[in-house]
Amino acid sequence: MKNIYILSLTLLLTTCEMTEIPEYKNSGLPVKERVEDLFKRMTLEEKVGQLFSHFLRDTSITLFNDNDELVGIEGMEDIKHGVGAFFTFEFIDWKTFKRKIGRINNFQRYLIDSTRLGIPALMFAEGLHGAMINGATSFPQAIALGCTWDTVLLEQIFDVAAVEAHASGAWQVLSPVLDLARDPRWGRTEECYSEDPYLVSRMAMAAVNGFQGRGENIKKDHVAVTLKHFAGHGQSEGGRNISPVNYSEREFRSLHLYPFEIAVKHANAQSIMASYNEWDGIPNHVNRKLLIDILRDEWGFDGFVMSDGGGLDVTYRSHMAATDSAESGVISIINGIDYDLSSRGCFSSLIDQVKKGNVSEKHIDRAVKNILRVKFRSGLFDRPYINESLFDSIANNKNHKQLALKAAHEAMILLKNKNNILPLDSNKIKTLAVIGPNAKGIHLGGYSPVPMYGVDILEGIRQFAKNKFRVLYAEGCKITTNKECHWRFNENPVLNDPEDDKKLIIEAVNIARQSDGVILAIGENELVNREAWSENHLGDKDNLDLPGMQNELVKAILQTGKPAVVLLINGRPLTINYIAEEAPAVIECWYLGQETGHAVADVLFGRVNPSGKLTITFPRSVGQLPCFYNKKPSSLREYVLAESTPLFPFGFGLSYTSFEYSNLKVTPEIIPVDGTAEVTVDITNSGKVKGDEIVQLYIHDLVSLPTRPVKELKDFKRITIEPGKTETVKFLITKEKLEAFGMDMKREVQPGEFEIMAGKNSVDVITDTLTVE
Repeated sequence: MKNIYILSLTLLLTTCEMTEIPEYKNSGLPVKERVEDLFKRMTLEEKVGQLFSHFLRDTSITLFNDNDELVGIEGMEDIKHGVGAFFTFEFIDWKTFKRKIGRINNFQRYLIDSTRLGIPALMFAEGLHGAMINGATSFPQAIALGCTWDTVLLEQIFDVAAVEAHASGAWQVLSPVLDLARDPRWGRTEECYSEDPYLVSRMAMAAVNGFQGRGENIKKDHVAVTLKHFAGHGQSEGGRNISPVNYSEREFRSLHLYPFEIAVKHANAQSIMASYNEWDGIPNHVNRKLLIDILRDEWGFDGFVMSDGGGLDVTYRSHMAATDSAESGVISIINGIDYDLSSRGCFSSLIDQVKKGNVSEKHIDRAVKNILRVKFRSGLFDRPYINESLFDSIANNKNHKQLALKAAHEAMILLKNKNNILPLDSNKIKTLAVIGPNAKGIHLGGYSPVPMYGVDILEGIRQFAKNKFRVLYAEGCKITTNKECHWRFNENPVLNDPEDDKKLIIEAVNIARQSDGVILAIGENELVNREAWSENHLGDKDNLDLPGMQNELVKAILQTGKPAVVLLINGRPLTINYIAEEAPAVIECWYLGQETGHAVADVLFGRVNPSGKLTITFPRSVGQLPCFYNKKPSSLREYVLAESTPLFPFGFGLSYTSFEYSNLKVTPEIIPVDGTAEVTVDITNSGKVKGDEIVQLYIHDLVSLPTRPVKELKDFKRITIEPGKTETVKFLITKEKLEAFGMDMKREVQPGEFEIMAGKNSVDVITDTLTVE
């Protein structure tokens, strides 16, 4: 009897053990405990399986039946131990988003139910200026969003982008871009918020908070971020993509690392993507100082670091820093890369490399823990399946469209308005000519869904003009003649035959002569300004001139004597010296997103007062580069026989009203090195209409060693002022805003005098002095 009792008890205990839920599946436990419990159960093969992506390609379609159920894994044997993430961009027969989500969920279900540990996979999406998903809301391009100087707006935008991306199946976005746009020849300038580190850091926090929420874990129905590209990518040699970045550690930390540091320390960013370039002779994908010493040991980052697409391949193919993919994988994981986004065999060979003794398993342990930590924080283990009907019910809804329109309104920058030609009075117009290669057809810039969707300039003006005045249209000239015009098109741009352009210009002049005024939409398109990822997909330029015969078009139209407004649709500063001198009015639009046409019409006809300000300097010629505002004191010598000031300075932007600055005060006038001071300045709307002004605060350490720039942006505020009213704006000067890297590469505030400047841009400022003792 006793033996039967013992046997029964043993069977009972065994059954309990078999049915006991592992701690890592207990959502009530802290993330740290769940990570450790799962990790200790993993084999080497299961660990390595978490370190790279699986691609569901066109051939994978046969793995699903008519009900979108996964019925086989032929050709996908690599997922039997689990997978870190998967891409589904290449499915060829998604009829609806519901079907897409059904297949994503069923693939996820296979991982959870049919692999030993049931670890779900992340799915990535792009989110540079909205979820890069057909049907999602397309907001203005990043450079345009930067020019709003509106962090509240950015957080709202990326909250929408997160919800739409997640509803499409994503758990993580490969955004935001925190590169500094320090060389406009670079084709990815459009992906950056600004040339200035402080401004980018504030936009970075807003973007991360929008995507992830503000808690320690990722907000429900939101996504983890991937800060990119770490680091220095925006100021490479000659503005060429992937080229070396050769700057001192002090400059590198002060400029290029600062936005990443702030996003890691103050916004809880969960992932970082290494950049293709090298710094100080070390490719960033194998740069231990960057990826471990600074990022983890100094900043305390505990998310995961991923490669850029094919980044580990670049290490041995372009940098020639490894002999083959296997060695690249080994030195990458040793030096801080946790996850391989899409290289060829670099991390998949790690099992063999461990067994051969070429890499310690401790590096793989570090990487897999970092990845699992983000998976738990995102809620992936607790809510692995996506609502199949959610995307269609929320994507690009009325509120999202209104937010996209608001963003486009705030992004537009009035560069010139001679004799207050703008806003246009629709009551005085009988016929308006809309001319230019960018007037018809929507342009959204890079990392937009293809085909691109939105209201173009011509359509937006036609909708406004209905029952008011007649609209005529002429193309004027062409920018490119390729059969397709979108950023992913793998073909280099082909310019039009000049003789054909001359005919188009004649047609445009005839249209202009029939009109009371002209709207000229010119600039660039997605073929001439884009990421240069191969010799068949170039995007960097050795000049900043308008491509093709656009200057000739502008000259011909202006010679008609008709009032003309030039709209620039582009992704980087352009050398528009003639236009700036001769055109009555100029508006920098950048790529304004899906509501382009509506926003342009609203600003042209005075429904909206433009309020954007440049976050990148416009040079007069490519020979002025580098041309950023925060130069060093010794960068003072002018060029012979040339104007050395920029065409348009950093922070510049006009309004349909005018603002006056006065009564700048710093209180107290003397503070200790760890003290604070309040800065107040009065802003008066001296015009006749309500307007938004972006008040900018700069500092200058008058005597410093190491040397510091002549101006450094340290705060800003967007305010709305009624005509005739005055508002007092307050800023707080803190230790963090005064400090810089000293001789020992540690941040410090040096005693002495600081010039405190407030103004409407980096040139037009009023000043006071703060003494630090």
